Amino acid sequence: MQPHAKVISKGKPDDAMRGDKRRHDRLPTSPLTGMINKEGGKVRLTFKLELDQLWLETKERTRKVFMSSVQSVISEPIVGHEDYHMLAFQFGPTELSRYWVYWVPAQYVKAIKDTVLGAFLL
Repeated sequence: MQPHAKVISKGKPDDAMRGDKRRHDRLPTSPLTGMINKEGGKVRLTFKLELDQLWLETKERTRKVFMSSVQSVISEPIVGHEDYHMLAFQFGPTELSRYWVYWVPAQYVKAIKDTVLGAFLL
């Protein structure tokens, strides 16, 4: 957890979506918002199912990736804030190819993994 401490220590964003570790909800039809990336920038996730794409959107740019290019999705609850997770999309063979997103509402983590990786892989 040490490499993530700097980002997490800044606290939950004011606009974070409500998290609930006791639930497993489907992805909403609107983007998931109120999260931050490892640089501390705001990020939102949009799932374009009709295009088989995941959009990682920041103020500066939108990274559109095919879900098939995501090799794995790693998630861990944020200690002391278990209703939220830190989640990484892995695009290559090393840890450096991970795109980290913080303050992901816990109830959507399973749906994110199922959507991106395909439920049959889990």
